[in-house]
Amino acid sequence: MSETTLTVVGNAATRVDCWQTTEGVTLARFRLAATPRRWDRAREEWTDGHTSFFTVWARRTLAANVAASVAVGEPLIVRGRLRMRETEHEDQRRLSADIDATAVGHDLSRGTAAFHRVLRSNPELTARRPPDQSPQLPPVAVPSVAGSGP
Repeated sequence: MSETTLTVVGNAATRVDCWQTTEGVTLARFRLAATPRRWDRAREEWTDGHTSFFTVWARRTLAANVAASVAVGEPLIVRGRLRMRETEHEDQRRLSADIDATAVGHDLSRGTAAFHRVLRSNPELTARRPPDQSPQLPPVAVPSVAGSGP
């Protein structure tokens, strides 16, 4: 059986709901809105296409990290497996698109982010610190390339 894997660029449309199952597995869910923009030559302006909505599902560590990192309206890139669901409500068939996420990140073409590695075995290491207390890495020497500098 083949799976459909996709990458969607969009914005978080809802807050992240996060909970644990009775087996202790952390789950998170939120809605992602993806609206394509195209240049309209006739009008000489950008126009929005049809917005597609996806329910994004995350599990385990990814779920906890998504819940701690994502807020409504933030630009995201989501990668995962597409799952189409068909339901019936008041005699109407409805089709919904879910993404079982394998990766979720902020779209850095639209803003900046600071990464904090998660070390679950020592919660103290994951606590946010003021910038002046963050561990400093030694400077890295970058070899110069002929003709690239003064």
